[in-house]
Amino acid sequence: MLLTELRADRVVLHNISWQQFENLLVNLGESRAARIAYDDGTLEIMTPLPEHEYYKEIIGDIIKDTAEVLELDYECYGSTTWKRELKKAGIESDNCFYFQNEALIRGKLSFDLNQDPPPDLALEIDVMSKSLDRFPLYVRLGVPEIWCYDAGDIKIYQLQGEKYIQTETSLVFPNLNIQEIPSLIERYRMAGRRVFR
Repeated sequence: MLLTELRADRVVLHNISWQQFENLLVNLGESRAARIAYDDGTLEIMTPLPEHEYYKEIIGDIIKDTAEVLELDYECYGSTTWKRELKKAGIESDNCFYFQNEALIRGKLSFDLNQDPPPDLALEIDVMSKSLDRFPLYVRLGVPEIWCYDAGDIKIYQLQGEKYIQTETSLVFPNLNIQEIPSLIERYRMAGRRVFR
């Protein structure tokens, strides 16, 4: 094991086997603040900062509230660990949702990405740059759409073949101007969550 980066909010380890990754997940348990990403031997463990959690929660609420208003069935699985051993990929998104495949996973409490579909939408909050590039992991897991919030901006990426392409519209909410979300958040941030919602 080789440690290459140590910061207050994250640590990156190299030469970590899949079995070590699996053991770490078991040892850390379900009730933890740290987020994990694994890419073929490289492991990042990140502890989210308050700013990160604020944007994760409020954008997640916007997604859920929008689905409710539009009467779309959905499931939210938060920062569930998604992994595929054959692809040597594992990730815990900041939040993730099923929309298009919601009926296929309705009521499920455990998943196997070798037979179950991945989430339809993953949310990544990047208030401080992540050390490990998440896109190759999401490609290998087959997540169709990612929303990335960074420095007051939301970008939408959709999986096309073996890479993500930035787009202006969401597969989930094609008629919603996603790019307006950050300015709405800032406009109402000091008014409180109930007023914003």
